[in-house]
Amino acid sequence: MNQKNSLGLNKCFLDLDNPFELFEIWFEEAKKKEINDPNALALGTSTKDGIPSVRMVLLKGYDQNGFIFYTNLNSQKGYELKENPNATMCFHWKSLLRQIRIVGTLRQVDDKIADEYYNSRAYESRIGAWASKQSTILKSRDELLDTLSYFKKKYNDKDKVPRPNFWSGWNLKPSSIEFWLDGDNRIHERLKYTLDEKNNWNKSLLSP
Repeated sequence: MNQKNSLGLNKCFLDLDNPFELFEIWFEEAKKKEINDPNALALGTSTKDGIPSVRMVLLKGYDQNGFIFYTNLNSQKGYELKENPNATMCFHWKSLLRQIRIVGTLRQVDDKIADEYYNSRAYESRIGAWASKQSTILKSRDELLDTLSYFKKKYNDKDKVPRPNFWSGWNLKPSSIEFWLDGDNRIHERLKYTLDEKNNWNKSLLSP
């Protein structure tokens, strides 16, 4: 049986012209095999002066328009994205020996989309969005716990917790998506999709 695709790569790379289709196939495999948080990704951002920062976030949606995550808009990454919308994502699935790197630009999602996701969250998570001034300095842990208690009293009806206007989602529209497979003796397999000026995806093999 042929174990390679038309480019000579492992058959798991398939022969697809659209990287979103390949992402969906790999992501579904990760959901079955990755023990914890297959939707976890490293998000890289930078200030307008080019000082980088990276942290783990969770993918909460994707389609042909991009990849979505949610956060406090006044957090460090929130401020950085307002100054510099260029960002990168990296998924690493050790169980599959694969990773996916995505480069693109971010824009805030529509309020309707943010509302729908926010209302799907658990009550405690919705309250947490109100209580946490993400990335700011706490005088003590009790300060946060007191704020949580305050908002639980303010929004004691679990079905009526409005979304804070400082909490929303970001959508990363990719300009390139790279698929990576671990190889013996560090001879990895890499396939990169790059979007051209006519919105067509072009494929390239990369040296390990």
